[in-house]
Amino acid sequence: MAKLQVVEHFVSINGEGRKAGQLAHFVRFAGCNLSCSYCDTRWANEADVPYERMRAGQIYQLLKDAGICNVTLTGGEPLLQEGIGELLGLLRGDSFFEVEIETNGAVDISPFLPDTEQFSSIFKSGNRRNAGTGQQRDWNAGTEQPQDRSAGVGQPLEQQDNVSFTMDYKLAGSGMEQKMLLSNYVYLRSCDTVKFVVSSREELLKCREIIERFNLAERGCGIYLSPCFGRIAPSELVDFMKEQTMNHVNMQLQLHKLIWDPDQRGV
Repeated sequence: MAKLQVVEHFVSINGEGRKAGQLAHFVRFAGCNLSCSYCDTRWANEADVPYERMRAGQIYQLLKDAGICNVTLTGGEPLLQEGIGELLGLLRGDSFFEVEIETNGAVDISPFLPDTEQFSSIFKSGNRRNAGTGQQRDWNAGTEQPQDRSAGVGQPLEQQDNVSFTMDYKLAGSGMEQKMLLSNYVYLRSCDTVKFVVSSREELLKCREIIERFNLAERGCGIYLSPCFGRIAPSELVDFMKEQTMNHVNMQLQLHKLIWDPDQRGV
């Protein structure tokens, strides 16, 4: 039985996203496949970071005993953990929990979706044909606008699932934009969220491009713009949103960095 590498777990408030300000139980895993220039948890990605090996059942029981319904699985990159699928299965089997997976956009999310008939028909990993057209699209090529709504890129995809993804689109300022797996956008549902950490106006234009290209607002996805601390003023994001009439887009500040020291752990 696989054991997951847990570097810390704690109860705090959600600092951002759809449940900002609500209590959540955080589980942070070791290791990441990216190295973003502004990473604020780089310590968790170091090869020699101390961690506790925990089975999925142990983590589930830890969360259950705490009695906090909101759970945030973060990192590092949680989807790289051997055994994460088993943990998600346990959490999906308990309707008490509402689980958010914070993922960096460079890992295929399709294997971690619920195995339902709705997804098996169109959204299974590797099956990216447009329903009814027989055409194959390479979403990572970036050469084609996803207009085919039957393939799930235009219409909201509703599904009862207590596990959602908060997925980053890493912009140029991160140094990791080339690692983004655009095929992930086919699988996003209305319960999922896309987050952009913005460093410049040029990056705001890129945010708009991604939002429009993948019809994120029309599909009901959560959309959040975060200013990169020290690189762009939050007011610039608001001005851009007004200028571009960006409906259904949220500008957010990280509450935990306003309440506590930005470098403090376990909060």
